[in-house]
Amino acid sequence: MLGAHLARLGRASAHHAVHPKHSLTQALRTLLVAHSSSSVEYRPIKSVLVANRGEIAIRVFRACTELGIRSVAVYSEQDRMHMHRQKADESYLIGKGLTPVEAYLCIPEIIRTAKENKVDAIHPGYGFLSERSDFAQACLDNGIRFIGPSPEVVQKMGDKVAARQTAIKAGVQVVPGTDHPVTTAQEAHEFCVKYGLPVMLKAAYGGGGRGMRVVRELSEVKENFSRASSEAEAAFGNGAMFIEKFIENPRHIELQVLGDKAGNVVHLFERDCSVQRRHQKLVEVAPAPNLNAELRAAMAADAVKLCRSVGYENAGTVEFLLDNTGNYYFIEVNARLQVEHTVTEEITGIDLVQSQIRIAEGMTLPELGMTQANITAQGCAIQCRVTTEDPAKGFQPDTGRLEVFRSGEGMGIRLDSASAYAGAIVSPHYDSLLVKVISRASDLHASAAKMNRSLREFRIRGVKTNIPFLLNVLENQKFLNGTIDTTFIDKNPQLFQFQPTQNRAQKLLNYLGNVLVNGPLTPLATGLKPASVHPVIPETPAGALPPKGYRDILVSEGPEAFAKAVRQHKGLLLMDTTFRDAHQSLLATRVRTHDLLKISPFVAHNFNNLYSLENWGGATFDVALRFLHECPWERLEAMRKLIPNIPFQMLLRGANGVGYTSYPDNVVYKFCELSVKTGMDIFRVFDSLNYLPNLLLGIDAVGRAGGVIEAAISYSGDISDPSKTKYTLDYYLKLAEELVKAGTHILCIKDMAGLLKPQAANILISALRERYPDLPIHIHTHDTSGAGVASMLECAKAGADAVDVAVDSMSGMTSQPSMGAIVASLQGTELDTGFNLSNISDYSAYWEQARTLYAPFECAVTMKSGNADVYQNEIPGGQYTNLQFQAYSLGLGDQFEAVKKAYREANLLLGDLIK
Repeated sequence: MLGAHLARLGRASAHHAVHPKHSLTQALRTLLVAHSSSSVEYRPIKSVLVANRGEIAIRVFRACTELGIRSVAVYSEQDRMHMHRQKADESYLIGKGLTPVEAYLCIPEIIRTAKENKVDAIHPGYGFLSERSDFAQACLDNGIRFIGPSPEVVQKMGDKVAARQTAIKAGVQVVPGTDHPVTTAQEAHEFCVKYGLPVMLKAAYGGGGRGMRVVRELSEVKENFSRASSEAEAAFGNGAMFIEKFIENPRHIELQVLGDKAGNVVHLFERDCSVQRRHQKLVEVAPAPNLNAELRAAMAADAVKLCRSVGYENAGTVEFLLDNTGNYYFIEVNARLQVEHTVTEEITGIDLVQSQIRIAEGMTLPELGMTQANITAQGCAIQCRVTTEDPAKGFQPDTGRLEVFRSGEGMGIRLDSASAYAGAIVSPHYDSLLVKVISRASDLHASAAKMNRSLREFRIRGVKTNIPFLLNVLENQKFLNGTIDTTFIDKNPQLFQFQPTQNRAQKLLNYLGNVLVNGPLTPLATGLKPASVHPVIPETPAGALPPKGYRDILVSEGPEAFAKAVRQHKGLLLMDTTFRDAHQSLLATRVRTHDLLKISPFVAHNFNNLYSLENWGGATFDVALRFLHECPWERLEAMRKLIPNIPFQMLLRGANGVGYTSYPDNVVYKFCELSVKTGMDIFRVFDSLNYLPNLLLGIDAVGRAGGVIEAAISYSGDISDPSKTKYTLDYYLKLAEELVKAGTHILCIKDMAGLLKPQAANILISALRERYPDLPIHIHTHDTSGAGVASMLECAKAGADAVDVAVDSMSGMTSQPSMGAIVASLQGTELDTGFNLSNISDYSAYWEQARTLYAPFECAVTMKSGNADVYQNEIPGGQYTNLQFQAYSLGLGDQFEAVKKAYREANLLLGDLIK
């Protein structure tokens, strides 16, 4: 017999580390004592089935591997891809056709699987069947060892009422409560009437926070009992409840115990589990901070005394509530391993799972080197349960695929996880625990610092986690001082104030991947792919400041002096629309700030004598925000830095600002003020119906902000046709008079549809020039009909000071007339623009390449040329492009002629509107 004991000691030394202080001589002495007092039969375990899933199953499998024991997993249909299958030597499907939870509660199938595969022992883990005495008994009845207490002890300790009576008999103080499990709300009501409120309803046959409710009003007893009982029934298969007096603001202290078959019981010190939400533990600390030595010893002695009184075997936890006066009360025994067993392992150096297996084999605690004198606690350990729950939404569980998973490791950090890896699927069927993070250091502050560092290193994408909440707990001074109780979370709402996460890299990768596979995720896109080109940027003088331009006059002398300089200029001035209206008309306003900024220095150095550069307002503002996801204010600011010498011009929709509805007046005023401060110069103020009150509001807002007022008259009809009597020369002259009275610095004719024929241009501009000889006149147009160049040349000859153009590769069709064509047409004349055609060619070459980057929005896919039928349908340039795209996307591309005719009919039915 002594030889057998020596053999088992050798196996214990090889597979389970003997405590460092326990030398071989001491071990032999202990063995002799144990041999003389114990007749426990030793039966080695060669195979273990874990009747559980997730991280606890993996925890047991790892212990088995270290001990040279064959490990067997079971899994439900929903867990067929779960990691715990991979960590076992063998795995078998159970519960086919059952619900996800029922699969792990099916005792007959688990027993059958164990017998068919010649399993020696079953480890229940925690949850599921771990506290079911009938499961423990079924194991024994089938010749399978149950790694846990005996069925009788599981029954007695699992029944909270029986456990309570046992504690009373053992002389351990308890909280006043029911003497037996309560099964009806009426019984619960009677207890509350007799003993008073508040009370705690607790599941009689399970723990883990399930089936627990605090009742403070008699009127709430029935509803809370019903809910708690239903929850207990679902979780443990039994809805019976235990009721006890509720202790206000207690600490939750639990003692880890181990017992063997010879009657030895030891404690492995305590854990503080006071960080709870609805009785669910979130953070655990070992040993409990700020617990005086006498109180610690008394609680430990009571835990050991209670377990010894029932012949407790294997691992268990004795739980107490500690009030603020130093009184503690027994609440329950968890006759199983706990989720938080890890912190005890870290401070004692004892592997609890291996100890469980060895005890189940028949080894005694002294043989394992675990006498009470040899068990010491060193340092402090903290466990945080990282779950896929969103603390900002009441810890609502989140599910989905883990797109990114990077853990925080390093010295003093232990990770116990299950399926925590990139690509893993978080299922809605089971607990939301992702990984347990355990830190160990010399004291609470040092351990919390390690935990904080580790959690901050985690990168989990695809699902929400509770890490932000855990970080707030770890940084809370009450937690760091060790002065918390179970109301800590409820009393500290600041724990739920989180800094928003950026996750920029993952969002960018997702966006790029989506665009690469599916194309641009925006409306009005064709099936074309962007070209793979890098537009060549023309050279500009390195480090040299751009030459002075008209903006220098505006900045130094003000709007009136600027307008005077424009009027006195010899030759035709140009406004370049390439940065706004041109790409609105041709590319659905999709050109990004990035591509605008690349060519900006070249424009500043070579086009300094532009009247203005149109680059903001109108649809640009809306599209930048909604589709490009860019800040239009940042765009303006960035362009201003690169082009300090050319006036910027924007389109302002009067009372509508840059939106599509009428805004409060103060919004328009503030918008204009901020625009000027950010770098805008000229505001082309218009109203689509030439409604004077709306125009006057915009004019006043721009004037007060210090901007250049360019009041615009929207042109419609044909003043050269005597048969058209609605929009006559007199109509435009009267409106111009009102705008001049309002204080406009510059007058604009806004020919938004390109209807201003050359002969009409001569009539209108000549009349305006004759009436207002000192007022600068600017002409805005679109080249939809193809007559834009001719019309702009006629305007110049009639006295216009500035006309719209777009660089050649961005001109024509519904855009503006060609810059190069107008410049070349006026070279050597008194209206010479002064621009160099070579510079225009370089400018155009850049945009010819850049335009191909926006192929999905290219109007040339559906529009091959301009069309003179615009003189009939009068569709504005930008609207024309959008309307054709919409018809194309709706499958009406071959019916666009009919759409245009319907547009014309609608216009006439509405009284021939200004567009």
